[in-house]
Amino acid sequence: MSAAEQLKAAPRSLPDGQGAWAQTARTAAEARLTAMGLPGRRDEYWKYTNPTTLTDVEAPAAEAFKSDETPVFGDIDALRVVFKDGVFDAEASDELAGEGLEIARLADAATADIHWAKDLYGVLETNGQTPVDRPLAAANTAYATDGVLIHASAKVSKPVLIVYLHEAATSDAILHHVVKVEEGAELTLIENGPAAARFNNCLEVDVADTAAFHHVRAQGRDHDRRAATHIFARLGTESRFKSFTLTVNGVLTRNECIIELTGDDAAAHVAGAAVGDGDFHHDDTIFITHDAVNCESRQVFKNVLRNGATGVFQGKILVKAGAQKTDGYQISQALLLDGDSQFLAKPELEIYADDVACSHGSTSGAIDEDALFYLRSRGVPETEAQNLLVLAFLGEALEEIENEDLAAELLTRLEAWFSRRSS
Repeated sequence: MSAAEQLKAAPRSLPDGQGAWAQTARTAAEARLTAMGLPGRRDEYWKYTNPTTLTDVEAPAAEAFKSDETPVFGDIDALRVVFKDGVFDAEASDELAGEGLEIARLADAATADIHWAKDLYGVLETNGQTPVDRPLAAANTAYATDGVLIHASAKVSKPVLIVYLHEAATSDAILHHVVKVEEGAELTLIENGPAAARFNNCLEVDVADTAAFHHVRAQGRDHDRRAATHIFARLGTESRFKSFTLTVNGVLTRNECIIELTGDDAAAHVAGAAVGDGDFHHDDTIFITHDAVNCESRQVFKNVLRNGATGVFQGKILVKAGAQKTDGYQISQALLLDGDSQFLAKPELEIYADDVACSHGSTSGAIDEDALFYLRSRGVPETEAQNLLVLAFLGEALEEIENEDLAAELLTRLEAWFSRRSS
């Protein structure tokens, strides 16, 4: 079935009762989607990942993982916003307000004719459609049922934590979040949870001059879940953007991050760690555009794969003419714990300025036998020694997290994950 036929077979309708700004943005997004069609394996940026189960009419079933463990970031002092199978849970959520912070639900704000989000909702997503089509993001803008709109006007001391709970085996959630960080303000956003059997999530972030945005996300643990996520970010002068994602389990995950550095002296760091066992396919697709002077970008991605798991990295740095003094760094590495797993990488540089320092690299291989022998010769059991080396390998990506408490929390969870698999 062609992409056009799929769109006709699985029609969605725009939400009812939309205000003028939301209706305009959604209608434009639906038009973009119709023009692009759904993604297919013949598309250059989907040749390593089969999008069929992300675009099928019905979401494949995924049973919720039951555990008595405290949720990731459950002990962090944060303002909690909870969604259950894509539906806002008011009772489990905190009051949507804080010092220097304004939060609204998309479902509520979209019914008004005027809202600050009208200048951002779908705008950064539209910019990110060039030069690569991203139809799942356009579908998200058109059909998202809810999300949060976050406006930070000062340095917000308490993080905002979005919790995604999954209960229904065939839940199919579409959420869209918009974040605006004003000049000189600072915000930390945390996300955690499997969300649904199939999840389409979009985050648009506008970081103004001298502002800072920190983002830490944990995806898991329901193994049969599927997810397609997009982050679109625009950075102003002397602004900072840092995002880290940990993915553990999940039969299919596609994370895309599209960043524009539009102000001089801005910095964008994107990092991730993926740990997969068995029927696991994880895809990180990154596109960073340098369109200002003296900007810095870093991409640091690590994969640990075994029992036939697959990892994908597609990363590009585009330096436009005039974006002198650019410092772009990209590294993607995979640790393959058996001969059945694979890592597919496509690093790219496209540079139109002559005073830049850009580099990229990609490696994959097995555990260092000399290092393993060294640990075993000092009495460390083989499985424990292997786990120590794997955690050390993932450490470079975890170091990208600026908040030490959040980094320590994720490291503890990884240690527990490897311990369970070892036993």
